[in-house]
Amino acid sequence: MGDSATRRPGSAPGARRLGVGLVAATAVVALAATACGAPKGNTAAPEPASSIPTKPASAVTLNVLDVAGNLQLTQGMLDNFVKAHPDIVSKISTSTGKAPDLAGKLKAEEDAGRLDIDLVLTGTDGLSAGIAGGLFTKMTPDFDSRLTNMKNYTDPAAKMQELAQGYGVELVEYPSGPLLEYNPAKVTNPPTTTDELLAWAKAHPGRFQYAVPKNSGPGRTFLMGLPYILGDKDPKDPTNGWDKTWAYLKDLGQYTAPYESGTGNTMTNLGKGTVDMIASTTGWDINPRVLGTVPDTVKITTLKGFHWVNDAQYAVVPKGISSDKLSAIINLLQFMLTPEQQAISYDKGYFYPGPAVKGVTLSMAPQASQDAINQHGRPEYEALIANNPQEQSLPADQQVAAFAKWDTEIGAAKK
Repeated sequence: MGDSATRRPGSAPGARRLGVGLVAATAVVALAATACGAPKGNTAAPEPASSIPTKPASAVTLNVLDVAGNLQLTQGMLDNFVKAHPDIVSKISTSTGKAPDLAGKLKAEEDAGRLDIDLVLTGTDGLSAGIAGGLFTKMTPDFDSRLTNMKNYTDPAAKMQELAQGYGVELVEYPSGPLLEYNPAKVTNPPTTTDELLAWAKAHPGRFQYAVPKNSGPGRTFLMGLPYILGDKDPKDPTNGWDKTWAYLKDLGQYTAPYESGTGNTMTNLGKGTVDMIASTTGWDINPRVLGTVPDTVKITTLKGFHWVNDAQYAVVPKGISSDKLSAIINLLQFMLTPEQQAISYDKGYFYPGPAVKGVTLSMAPQASQDAINQHGRPEYEALIANNPQEQSLPADQQVAAFAKWDTEIGAAKK
């Protein structure tokens, strides 16, 4: 959903999921320097796809690392696969971590020739850093004939899959934001344009807030959505095409509350009344209300010229994995992309809607998911999703440039 630690919104302070934002620019840039060749210690050529068996010789154990909070959406799928295919996977062990640490961890294991991680669940942050570092096994088109369920991606999911450059398999997708979430008792006339948002913030200093974009899904979609709303020259070029966006954020920054380090903190602040309006997304709107972090009385709105900025999460495989384990993972991913398993990703609105393949309705989801979304979802989301343009997140290098410029010109000015 945009934050790179592994807890859902509303978890205990200090253990919050920090957003699906990209890894810090410095980490990606450092890793990019290694991208001109395979990481040291892992120079052996990968096995051809044709040599990977259709199933392992005997059932394997898989170690899965989640750096995106993805297990909240997919744990049930993993459990179901082990039950349905004990001849392929005997056990799946899971652990959690932070996306900024992923590339360094994988590179150390690959260089040493001792992989402790078989599969990684990541957002675009860990995905981009790993691609830059040359750390992942190529999955498509190498295994297209065995990952046929990828052909069933929805149109937005298919476009988000392109960001993986063949090195990841998209598991979930959603039209993220940017949304504004507000307390109607305090914001009686919510802004409908960027000018009105700026005027409201000026009249109510310190009462509007968003989190640092590189650490926050809502912060990131607010940043990447503004160029469309403001009519910037090139919404895909934060360096040369965002003149209006950077000028607007500088003006707005004079009146915002301090930029939080993660989205969960902004939700807590909204729930406690420390601020009255925040940047949000569909999942960050629904799930904290399910959990009680934010009251159900809050409302959402969009600004004139609004475009969705989509987000997704992926499965990636480290380089150097054994043939038997890779075979098991291919079978697992094909299974996870069936409509029946994808329905589990509705969760409690955490990545709403969530499914990346066609033909998956809420009525197919577990009853607990249906109950949570029926109670805490918003009827207006169906029309908002259907009637507004959907854009893909910026490619990795452009996100890095956008975050670095925000840190330097916007974030630093607040300090």
